[in-house]
Amino acid sequence: MERTGLFAQKVLVIAEAGVNHNGSLETALRMVEVAAEAGAGAVKFQSFHAGRLVHRAAPKAAYQLRYTQAAESQYEMLKRLELDASSQRQLASRCRELGVGFLSSPFDLESLAFLVDELDVEAIKIPSGEITHGRLLWETGRSGKPCLLSTGMSTLDEVAQALGVLAFGYIQSPHPPSPEAFAEALHSEAGSWAVRRHVTLLHCTTEYPAPFHETNLRAMDTLRAAFGTPVGLSDHTEGIAAALAAVARGAVVVEKHFTLDRNLPGPDHKASLEPPELAQLVEGVRQVESALGSGVKAPSPSEYKNLPIARKSLCAARSIQRGERFSEENLTALRPGAGVSPMRYWEYLGQLAGRDYAKGEMIDPR
Repeated sequence: MERTGLFAQKVLVIAEAGVNHNGSLETALRMVEVAAEAGAGAVKFQSFHAGRLVHRAAPKAAYQLRYTQAAESQYEMLKRLELDASSQRQLASRCRELGVGFLSSPFDLESLAFLVDELDVEAIKIPSGEITHGRLLWETGRSGKPCLLSTGMSTLDEVAQALGVLAFGYIQSPHPPSPEAFAEALHSEAGSWAVRRHVTLLHCTTEYPAPFHETNLRAMDTLRAAFGTPVGLSDHTEGIAAALAAVARGAVVVEKHFTLDRNLPGPDHKASLEPPELAQLVEGVRQVESALGSGVKAPSPSEYKNLPIARKSLCAARSIQRGERFSEENLTALRPGAGVSPMRYWEYLGQLAGRDYAKGEMIDPR
């Protein structure tokens, strides 16, 4: 992805509001304020119309059943959690006022068109469940917008197929859409370049909360090596440890659910950070990215003053007479390190002392 605008930050922290607003615009606006106060680079919502997202008879996931009314269908639950177009416009406006990026995940073609054409979002976030939604991927590519593609529940082959559709859209291929045309687009010079320039792949474990032993952060390395794209983590684990570890492994985007209160009713609150934890996450990410440094192995500026204190110099282990040969018995290494490096010990063995030395005195340089 091109590292400009929202993505100019070394690590973009996305505060995932998702549906934790519980359908309330007032709550959603407060969540924007919390994300901005925490220092997040962007706050992300979800754009969908329940009737275009789920069949009325579709079952809920197990985690949704745990945290919502069992008698309520998935359709009914999602209908309560919709944000209409007016609400999303207000949220985008409030984000601009507070200097935090506005993002949203479209779950249907109409929502994608709204985000692209009306809100002119800086990037499109494709959620894990839509990675096989070919038309949505194609239209995302055709929009020319950068894409954050979550890869939860996916195999490497499925990620490649999704990238092929995105590439097909990005390069405006003249061929009829087909699996063969998508693969050809991905492996073409133009398509490969478009994917590397526009797409960030987010590793994800689609469970709420995700078990640490299933988080598999090394999969980010696999995605980066396979496709040459920037990588990141859409994190559903509890706490912030996995997100910080992901940054240490090279994630350039970290997405994390947050809520105003984990005790609120709703499907995602229990796996979300509360406001103080979100601030801790952002601070931790900034500390980790700073700690990663340049990769050049050399003393840091603050180390130089400690170098002579911590290192040693070649010294007399006992008194030495002028003309006496230096030996294992009369040479040792002692702090401070302002004299001859003990690395030169073997160079001095057998040489004649040029003067008398008291015990502990530094040996003169040659």
